[in-house]
Amino acid sequence: MEYLRSGDMPGCFLCEDASTDEFASNFLLFRSHLCLVVMNRFPYNSGHLLISPRRHVGAMEELTPEELTEVMSLTVRSIEALKKAMTPEGFNVGANLGSAAGAGVPGHLHMHVVPRWSGDTNFMPVVGESKVLPEALEQTFERLRPIFHPSPGQAD
Repeated sequence: MEYLRSGDMPGCFLCEDASTDEFASNFLLFRSHLCLVVMNRFPYNSGHLLISPRRHVGAMEELTPEELTEVMSLTVRSIEALKKAMTPEGFNVGANLGSAAGAGVPGHLHMHVVPRWSGDTNFMPVVGESKVLPEALEQTFERLRPIFHPSPGQAD
């Protein structure tokens, strides 16, 4: 609800995450010279990850072959990490391309990886106008970060 009530968010958080040194406070799990993996701050489910190029680009056809390859490679790596850390029963994977398709950041392409469990959707979003997440973002970050960075102190 915080996101819905806030209206448009200023700036591009993906561009900010691409250059920050604050991994934990930004829920940034991984960053290479081309792409990044960040936890969704307003997740559909615990473990909801976003994979994007570092470059501010809004369309798939604008990605370089290297960026496209790494986005897809990190999508697979994210699924593997979530399986290891959270043992989901399935996944939703996809991209909302353009504001008409539901893109919250239409100018910066990103893939969604959402872990799913049987029965994870309940009456709360309909009746209570809120989503109940069984784990705080910080806890999920602490479970996933070591999988993306097995070496302590590794920043990028």
